[in-house]
Amino acid sequence: METVSLSGDVVTMIDQRRLPLERVYVECCSYREVASAIREMTIRGAPAIGVAAAFGLVLAAREAHKEGRDAQGIISALEEAAGTLRGTRPTAVNLFWAIDRMLDKARSGTGQGVDSLVASLREEAELIAAEDLAANRRMGAYGQALIEDGAGILTHCNAGALATAGYGTALGVIRAAHEAGKKIRVFVDETRPLLQGARLTAWELREENIPATLITDSMAGFFMQQGAIDIVLVGADRIAANGDVANKIGTYGLAVLAAAHGIPFYVVAPGSTVDLAMSSGEDITIEEREAEEVTHIRGVQVAPEGIEVANPAFDLTPHRYVTGIVTERGIIYPPYRVNLRRTFGERDGGRKG
Repeated sequence: METVSLSGDVVTMIDQRRLPLERVYVECCSYREVASAIREMTIRGAPAIGVAAAFGLVLAAREAHKEGRDAQGIISALEEAAGTLRGTRPTAVNLFWAIDRMLDKARSGTGQGVDSLVASLREEAELIAAEDLAANRRMGAYGQALIEDGAGILTHCNAGALATAGYGTALGVIRAAHEAGKKIRVFVDETRPLLQGARLTAWELREENIPATLITDSMAGFFMQQGAIDIVLVGADRIAANGDVANKIGTYGLAVLAAAHGIPFYVVAPGSTVDLAMSSGEDITIEEREAEEVTHIRGVQVAPEGIEVANPAFDLTPHRYVTGIVTERGIIYPPYRVNLRRTFGERDGGRKG
């Protein structure tokens, strides 16, 4: 499944707001439209919005080129576009990582002609997408070794092909286990308030005939108590240097429940999600979204008019609850502050502390 792609002057993406009832594609013809798509969650998932932002910067460069700007003028246009894209979602680090990587590529190419500069930016964006897909498959291969035949797996939100350039992070591990012939059952929690589990993860699993059971968020503890869950797999939007994890709201609660029941809790994320510049999760900005996402479901009001609403999109899971972090470079275990830096401290394009 190709979540987002670039062809000519158009970025095409699946409208994830319409799934699972409709499979509709949206075409973005400018970086401004890409920014709107990210902000409005037409596309979501940390790796996917990083790829989308990279493609958006290609559109910005092509637009500036058509206006007749020179290399420095294109750089200026990219910096303006980067500011708009950065302002869309504050928590997912992949967005900022991809933007920084594209800007570095542009600045290093100012000595070449404008045609070559624009072409090199397109190549870089496509490389970011290809690298993400390859990383997902490697994470799948590493992570599926953690899953025993017959295991019950709980996953949260959507960390599948829809959240990445393809295949998925946490859901990629599940895919790899299924492809290896393991008889597994996935418990998919609905993930309020936007129901990414019920709408997106359940849809992906049904598309691939992977046995899955949809549960409400409040049922997770019950199924752990009943012995139905053997392992919890989640994605991440940002991982701090000490191993604290920012992920979709509700992740922290699952981590605490897993610890109480002696169930391993693994985070699956590429190196681009690791932010060594963040000492701990306390440094991570948590996005607060609109009240209507909580008071309404699919446009239908379910709460009384005027009720005060809190709607943080993410929460922070302290590293002490994380059994391990599955990455494209292998599975990382505590002490995270040492092992994350050892693994990703010299990574090209990474955000280093």
